[in-house]
Amino acid sequence: MESELALPKGQLMSGKRGLVTGVANRNSIAWGIASQIVAQGGEAALAYLDSNEKRVRPLGESIGVSLYVPMDVTNDASMDAAFAAMADKWGTIDYLVHSIAFADRDQISGSFVENCTREGLATAIDVSVYSFVDCARRAAAMMRPGGSLITMTYLGSERAIPNYNTMGVAKAALEAATRYIARDLGPAGVRVNAISAGAMRTLSLAGISGGRSMLAQGRRLSAMREDTSMEGVAGCALWLLSDLGRSTTGEVIHVDAGFHMMGLPAEDETPS
Repeated sequence: MESELALPKGQLMSGKRGLVTGVANRNSIAWGIASQIVAQGGEAALAYLDSNEKRVRPLGESIGVSLYVPMDVTNDASMDAAFAAMADKWGTIDYLVHSIAFADRDQISGSFVENCTREGLATAIDVSVYSFVDCARRAAAMMRPGGSLITMTYLGSERAIPNYNTMGVAKAALEAATRYIARDLGPAGVRVNAISAGAMRTLSLAGISGGRSMLAQGRRLSAMREDTSMEGVAGCALWLLSDLGRSTTGEVIHVDAGFHMMGLPAEDETPS
């Protein structure tokens, strides 16, 4: 099947096998990355929650995916089974894409101080951060030198974004975890990086109060005056996952049309 993204086919990922987590539907960043890995000659196993299998399998079948692994990152037995399935099928893997995050709705709206709860923050950290640590530990045990892990973050980790709240705190922890994992796995020749993508039309954005405004503001205030493109995010992932990414580790790469580095808007863009 022809890729839907405007990236040329090639062999950047030829001979590489790995796991992509977080595919929810055709608009998922994880799906954009997975489809391009396959278009570049790689093999991808897709992880899914049982409740989402009906969406994930048809997508995988459209690009020839042959390995699907049920995975609940909050359940150790589920994680054991998922990585055992890959070990049985492939023996070793070359990459892992972590695109998993969650916070309860009441944690991503209104006042952070008033709405953040002990349980809500713990859940966000467990699903959004610890899951990457756990995946990294398990994946690294199956990797040879040259392996690569990436995770997905957002600018709300660095700046106070309206309504992002508890998820922003979790993403800040995720970026710190990326650096510590990169330090520990570096001697084994395994690279670990994060991609900070701009606001995009995904299920995650839809779950945030004011998500549409985040998208519009990102476009209006970005250096390039455009939306973050799936091609750009997938292209960055291919660089980091392929051998082109050698010597790059512990980084947070912004792919957001330059939104992250802008200061005050021009006078004609200042809200009245």
